[in-house]
Amino acid sequence: MKNWLIRAASLYVFNVVVLLLIGLLMRSVSVGWNALWASVILTLATLALKPALLKAFRGAAARSADTRTRVGEKVVQYVLVFVVELIVWVLTVLLSGVDVSGWFWGYVLPPIYLLIAWVVYDQIDDRIEAKTGEVIGSVSARIKRSDAAASAPSSGAASSTSTSPESKIGRDELNDGLTPEQRRMLDEL
Repeated sequence: MKNWLIRAASLYVFNVVVLLLIGLLMRSVSVGWNALWASVILTLATLALKPALLKAFRGAAARSADTRTRVGEKVVQYVLVFVVELIVWVLTVLLSGVDVSGWFWGYVLPPIYLLIAWVVYDQIDDRIEAKTGEVIGSVSARIKRSDAAASAPSSGAASSTSTSPESKIGRDELNDGLTPEQRRMLDEL
């Protein structure tokens, strides 16, 4: 769940940037503040609609794949990806306040820019997820070590100083900023 949420949030921010760049670079596309809402639509379409469309189109194209050459098959795959990007772009334009003028410059060229941007995003997304996994792993390891040290019986002079459960809980919260319930929930993960 966390990885999906991280991916959706990073894709949203990336889509806002890409839409603003498309609006700045192309005179035929006017984005402005509509980039915030258009990015919601674009993100949802990318996460939900794009995989379904690609699967359906590739399934239909696979039926006749044996009649094409290797180069012909690559061309068909690229055309399918472009058609999916075009559908996503048209939906984004229709459901948001993005203003497009001109058939070629407004509807055909932006999906190519989106395709290039999503290739870049795919490279960035893998790094973000890997880094997030490392951070979550190190935090949970620290929590487990902290819980193991807290539950281990103390020896020597440390046992002579008695502390109340409230002071132990307060000390643990100062060390990691988590409440006992949050620590328990992280341990269950």
